[in-house]
Amino acid sequence: MGEMRDSAVQAKPAPALWAGVEATVNRVGNNYSDQIERSGHALRLSDLDRLASLGIRSVRYPVLWERTAPRGLDELDWRWADERLNYLRRLDIKPIVGLVHHGSGPPYTSLLDPEFPEKLAQFAAAVAQRFPWVEAYTPVNEPLTTARFSCLYGLWYPHKQDAQLFAKALLGQCRATVLAMREIRKVNPTARLIQTEDLGKTYSTRPLAYQAEFENERRWLTFDLLSGKLDRRKRMWQYLRHVRINKAELEWFHNNPCPPDILGLNHYVTSQRFLDHRVAKYPVSCHGGNGQQTYADVEAVRACPAGMLSPKALFKEVWKRYRRPLAITEAHLACTRDEQLRWFKEIWDAAQSLAREGVDIRGVTAWSAFGSFDWNSLLTRDYGFYESGIFDLRSTVPRPTALAKMMKTLASREDYDHPVLDSTGWWRRFDRLHARGVNDDSHEITASVRHTSSSGALGRALLITGATGTLGKAFARSCEQRGLSYYLLPRRELDIAEADSVKAAVERFEPWAIINAAGYVRVDDAEQDVDRCMRENVSGPANLAAICATREIPLVTFSSDLIFDGNKNEAYIERDHGSPLNVYGLSKFRAEEEVLKYYPDALIIRTSAFFGPWDEFNFVHAVLRTLERGNHFVAADDVTISPTYVPHLVNSALDLLIDGEHGVWHLANGGAATWAEFAALVAEMGGSKRAFVRGRPNASLSLAAQRPRFSALTSERGTLMPSLEQGLEHYFYERKQAPLRHCAF
Repeated sequence: MGEMRDSAVQAKPAPALWAGVEATVNRVGNNYSDQIERSGHALRLSDLDRLASLGIRSVRYPVLWERTAPRGLDELDWRWADERLNYLRRLDIKPIVGLVHHGSGPPYTSLLDPEFPEKLAQFAAAVAQRFPWVEAYTPVNEPLTTARFSCLYGLWYPHKQDAQLFAKALLGQCRATVLAMREIRKVNPTARLIQTEDLGKTYSTRPLAYQAEFENERRWLTFDLLSGKLDRRKRMWQYLRHVRINKAELEWFHNNPCPPDILGLNHYVTSQRFLDHRVAKYPVSCHGGNGQQTYADVEAVRACPAGMLSPKALFKEVWKRYRRPLAITEAHLACTRDEQLRWFKEIWDAAQSLAREGVDIRGVTAWSAFGSFDWNSLLTRDYGFYESGIFDLRSTVPRPTALAKMMKTLASREDYDHPVLDSTGWWRRFDRLHARGVNDDSHEITASVRHTSSSGALGRALLITGATGTLGKAFARSCEQRGLSYYLLPRRELDIAEADSVKAAVERFEPWAIINAAGYVRVDDAEQDVDRCMRENVSGPANLAAICATREIPLVTFSSDLIFDGNKNEAYIERDHGSPLNVYGLSKFRAEEEVLKYYPDALIIRTSAFFGPWDEFNFVHAVLRTLERGNHFVAADDVTISPTYVPHLVNSALDLLIDGEHGVWHLANGGAATWAEFAALVAEMGGSKRAFVRGRPNASLSLAAQRPRFSALTSERGTLMPSLEQGLEHYFYERKQAPLRHCAF
């Protein structure tokens, strides 16, 4: 112990960058959800080259029991594991091999199977014999968390809600870990156990302090059991005996210690909880109890004014308790790109700081490298909800995000910087405690500044044009929600069609990027107002592109589906050539040519028929207003478009900007509909009858500008936005939260 104490005051080597592949094979009822299959990683050996290209040299990697021996331990299929582990070896990437990841094993066993430990040990022995060179293992990922979700909350198989069965599932997984490592070390005596667990902390109102104290002690059970530290003097020993766990089962761990070589800490925003006896303050879905009291169990970050314990303080708690090497084995946030960068950087910096103070932290793991599916429902529903990671799988091939650039920089031991890091993450901002957003009138500004850095000074800011338009205001609103500093400029402060005005604004505000949300938008009026349309839609973007190219400032500008003539008969992709039918479409087509001529690295986003909840100047609002008055709504039934929900559009565009993307991208909600079909869907979801929508030929509507009969958009670069139906669901939800004020916008 003396040596341990001495080492605690000496600086330790800086933690290395690790990566992890989400590998859960989860069972709900009789249905298995395999993240490796769902992500396509099962078929992409090239993913390992992608990790190597970032400089990553250690990866948490699966050789899962369910996948390798699905029918029995005498029918092992090594083909996939052979290919992957041997390729990792050639790439000089060290795998930390996981055998069970939030699963309950193959169908012939379960967490409550008395023979689960021996069966897993048999599989572990086979893995070690097959790959004797593997140095690190996690036989069971997060035993305590898995036991809670499976046998205390009933979310996963075997769907129990029983304290004794929870304890048996936990003990079974920990015993399996001990026996597995015993078998592995027969083959490789130096093999290390890297044991992972979610170590979230619990807070509470005063009447529930006893419950918070209990949960804060329970969170150590995995490490205490494996380390042989749980004895009859500990509160958790008494708890486990209270739920009728045999004394001999507990003493077995004391007599067979298998202390982890590295304690793996999985850290998430949602890990820290707050218990509140005032249940009326929270939705019913948050209500629970302990048999004595009913209470709400919610995210501490959303409920506690003081926020949650910082990563550094949390990791230090573990170090003080165990004085064993640590690693952050999962660090991920399901959020916008800027927040993902802030979250990982905060954890990375905390680990580096603790290492300088003498804490032995070996690695920080970017999780999950290729994203994950349906964790927003804790894998209880198959909705296909995807969270991107270092790479985004929604493109034809995995697309490196800004996180990839961050990882490559950190792996090379350089400090990573990006303007979005000037602001703190939402979990540190006060507006996390209430509905996030801004008042409508906050957008009536002149050269106004929104959002500052954590120090109170203005961070590096975006410059957004088009302060009076729907798109400009939507960007400002999203920047508020995402903690992005920005200037939203009206024409009197920045006339994009005047080169001198553009130059002056750039020199004055020194933006790190420009988003052009200005322009002429009246499609039919443009037929008679050609010069003005061309001035605003062509000259303006061209001026922006010219100065951004000179100063290497990222530029985002918008184009339209109306650059196409509609003769393709299938959805248009980015490389399709434009052939506009009207003046507005021609202006957008010429703008694309001019922008790319001056600045090939600009990001041009083509979109279509956008609608949003924050103003009344859109098709959806017109439909609802007409139907509310008891009138029929008439729309074209022979013109097909891709309706686009503005918040989805704006947030996807911001992500692409932060990722450093350029060229032409199509952003529209998935699916295509005629205007009449779109109106009927709006009517139905808005509580009216589809029959009140009347379809008519476009030619009968007396519109000045000719429209392409088919201008639906899709993408060959990446499908980043959800379906049209989901866009409308979000539209109606947002309207319910904040009804339109007709004086605004």
